[in-house]
Amino acid sequence: MTNKPQNGKIFIVLIVALLTTMVVSATVGAADITVVSSLKIFLSHILSYTPILGIQIDLTDIPSSHIAIVSNIRLPRILLSFLVGYALSVVGVAFQGMLKNPMADPFIIGTSSGAALGAAIAIMLKLNTAFLGIGFVSIFAFCGALLSTFIVYNLARSKAKVPVTTLLLAGVAIGQFFTAIMSFIMIISSKDVTSIVFWTMGSFSSRGWNHVWIAFFPILIGSIVLFFFSKDINLMLLGEDTAENMGVEVERTKKIILITSALMTAVAVSVSGIIGFVGLIIPHIARMIVSPDNRILMPASGLIGGIFLVVVDTFARTIIAPTEVPVGIITALSGGPFFIYLLRRSKKMI
Repeated sequence: MTNKPQNGKIFIVLIVALLTTMVVSATVGAADITVVSSLKIFLSHILSYTPILGIQIDLTDIPSSHIAIVSNIRLPRILLSFLVGYALSVVGVAFQGMLKNPMADPFIIGTSSGAALGAAIAIMLKLNTAFLGIGFVSIFAFCGALLSTFIVYNLARSKAKVPVTTLLLAGVAIGQFFTAIMSFIMIISSKDVTSIVFWTMGSFSSRGWNHVWIAFFPILIGSIVLFFFSKDINLMLLGEDTAENMGVEVERTKKIILITSALMTAVAVSVSGIIGFVGLIIPHIARMIVSPDNRILMPASGLIGGIFLVVVDTFARTIIAPTEVPVGIITALSGGPFFIYLLRRSKKMI
């Protein structure tokens, strides 16, 4: 049974850890900004969206340059890294439950390959302009991610059903096909290889508030939809026939989860590039901490994933400053050993 009081304490700890991580991350960098100053600036932004409270934070003792750095550079980057980490982790939980595969992640149906191909095409065409504040590289990546998911879904669909095995095989096939096209683009456009490779490694460099707002609403709505179906995912883990006997419309539920997860992943990838391992390892870490019940596991994984990616991005921009390390490299370096640990742990349990 779910230990509700214990889970409640864990969520309080996670929220406190998240806020602490965000404030500390905002202080880290070339500019010498104190934790107190970062906290004041952080709170002033939060309170600016709740004017009804009538509370204002006095920032007169903080240099204007420090306010500008935290407000316009560090804070949007921190929030965006949290949103991407949250989205990838929640989608990872949904896929692992729906597919009954502990190795499933948000990119298992070819979403990352489609996004990478879309970004590569935009980079090759030198589309450096923006539309509604979002660069065409991000727009092409988003469209590529949705296109690959659409193709995989239609290849896997058999009449009114979407068999899990066929879905996974179609995802692998389309992923490899799109990767091959991207490799061809890199060969014929050798001058753009560095930009394409850097994008595929993931980064939050040069991201601003426009990226935060564009990512916020789809991820918020998508996570609410997935949480709404978390009980159905619990039942599907018992077997599709059992779930149907208990009133779950399995095929309809799978379609909604697939579409919602694809949209969330496409949005996350479009603003950050491809960041691997987050959606794979974070759900496993969350299962060690909270109940395996997806109604608890999803929000917990989201918070842990968000905290993890904020920490990783802080390391990425400071570890060899002023040069930035792609976020995907650090997640792979940290995720790889943990993945090996999971494999060894599962072998001992057999």
